[in-house]
Amino acid sequence: MKPSLAPLLCSLLLSSAPFARALDPIPLWPGDAPGETGDIGPEADTTKPADHQVGGKPLIRLGNVSKPAITVFPAPAEKNTGTAVVVCPGGGYHILAMDLEGSEICDWLNSIGVTGVLLKYRVPTRKDRPRFEAPLQDAQRAIVLVRQRAAEWNIDPQRVGILGFSAGGHLAAVASTNFEHLTYPTADDEADKQSPRPDFSVLIYPAYLTFKDKSEQLAPEIKVSAQTPPTFIAMAQDDPIHVENAMFYSLALKNAKVPCELHVYPTGGHGYGLRPSEHAVTTWPQRLAEWMKTRGLLAKP
Repeated sequence: MKPSLAPLLCSLLLSSAPFARALDPIPLWPGDAPGETGDIGPEADTTKPADHQVGGKPLIRLGNVSKPAITVFPAPAEKNTGTAVVVCPGGGYHILAMDLEGSEICDWLNSIGVTGVLLKYRVPTRKDRPRFEAPLQDAQRAIVLVRQRAAEWNIDPQRVGILGFSAGGHLAAVASTNFEHLTYPTADDEADKQSPRPDFSVLIYPAYLTFKDKSEQLAPEIKVSAQTPPTFIAMAQDDPIHVENAMFYSLALKNAKVPCELHVYPTGGHGYGLRPSEHAVTTWPQRLAEWMKTRGLLAKP
């Protein structure tokens, strides 16, 4: 692909069928995002012809994101439960798997009566900043914006969760354990008067929750407490990112007396989204729907 065509292709992909029911993207910040200098190059789909596919289909690998935004996928009126989920795609804090771990997830959430809110957070990691710092600012801003506009989107502001995959799972965990205050200079608007704490958290094959060489020890930014929201976790035992991320995070939740449901499957690897395969780990959406139902998140208001 010629470089000059990449932004156009990305634009076409992001406006194609999976986004047909979505509202127009909403910028997270009234101006430039906190700390942005505009020196990372144009936003574009970085997928190459030789890149691997998932479930026999390609995926969007969105890079150079400097203008974060949310795209709201409203739940169908006849199914709407009032619950909303901010969806954080993975990609190693380098790119965003925008369809595999984003729009496809929002479509599925719609099928169970939940509004999906696709978060396009800043990647790649900014120089001299912790890899999660800018994404956490974006995630917090997304949560408070959803709460501030809950009535407009037919959402219960006390049913706003967060769901993340891989690096997005790490982001969801950081947002779920760091919510005492906003991590950015406030925009002095109604949104920033809302709480950034998610009401529930979903981590699918989360990464970076533990030290690579000390898998039993949580990373310092993961600050589990009794106020951490109820959590659902799913991961495969043969995941190259290491299943200890899920196991020791769930143990920390258990020790803090935070309700947690953990599903560990023997095989399945990493990076499958919800595209089905022969591995039982790809049944996680059914298990998540059951968990959400038991917590009253799928009951109509």
